[in-house]
Amino acid sequence: MSEVKRFFLELSYKGTPFHGWQIQANAFTVQESIEIALSTFLRTPTGISGSGRTDTGVHASMQVCHFDTEVSFEKEKFLKAINGILPNEIAIHSIRQVQLRAHARFDAKKRSYVYRIIFRKSPFLDDLAWRCYYNPDVALMNLAAEELLKHEDFECFSKVRTAVKHFRCQIKSAYWEQKDGELLFHITANRFLRGMVRAIVGTLLEVGYCHREPAEMEQIILSKDREKAGKSAPAKGLFLSRIEYADDIYID
Repeated sequence: MSEVKRFFLELSYKGTPFHGWQIQANAFTVQESIEIALSTFLRTPTGISGSGRTDTGVHASMQVCHFDTEVSFEKEKFLKAINGILPNEIAIHSIRQVQLRAHARFDAKKRSYVYRIIFRKSPFLDDLAWRCYYNPDVALMNLAAEELLKHEDFECFSKVRTAVKHFRCQIKSAYWEQKDGELLFHITANRFLRGMVRAIVGTLLEVGYCHREPAEMEQIILSKDREKAGKSAPAKGLFLSRIEYADDIYID
C-alpha cells in the first residue's frame, strides 16, 4: 500500500474573478479551482485546506494550502502541469513535503496583509488598488495605528455575522508607508477576523482625512461595536502577503 504524504503549496492569485477562497454553491472560487486542477493531475478527487479565507475580490501575493496524496510525482513536472491546468489568475510557486501533522491553517504562526491605495487613474492597477482622490495625513494614521498593538479584542472591526469563538487577535505590527507613488498599509497578526483589515483601513483613513481624531481608536476598539468603526475599504486593494510557519514542519 502506498504511503500517504502531505504537501504545502505556496501560491498567489488575483481575486477579481473569484467569489473568495472557500468553496460555495454556484460560485467560482479559488479553492474549487485548485481542487479541480489537483484532482485532474493526480487522477483522484483531492481536497485542500488553506491557511485562511479571503473574501470576494481580495488577492493573495502569498497563500498556502495543503493536500494529501498517495500518488508519486516529480515536483518540477507537477508545477508545470498544475499551472497549465489552473486559470491564469492563479499561480502555484512551490511545493514542499511536510509532516503529516502539519496544517496550513492551524500551524500558521503569523499572517500579513498589505492594502494598496493609489491617487491617480491607472488602467493597470484598477483591479489591484483603491484609487483615492486626496492624500491623507500619514503621520496621523500611523499614530492611530499604534493603538492597535495595545489591544487584543477586535470585535469592532469584525463582520457582524461570523462564526468565531472569540474576537482576540495579537497584532504584531501595523503601519502605513508611501512607496513608488502608492500608499501601503502593512499589518501582521497571529490571526484575523472576517473583514477586519478592510474595516481598520477604512477607519484609519477617516483619521487621515481628519474626520476622526487618532485618540478615538481606543474608544472604538473598547466599544466592541462594528457601527462605531469606519466603513470598510474596497476588497480590490487588499492582499494576503505572507504566511509564516515553524521550520520543523518541513521534510524537504
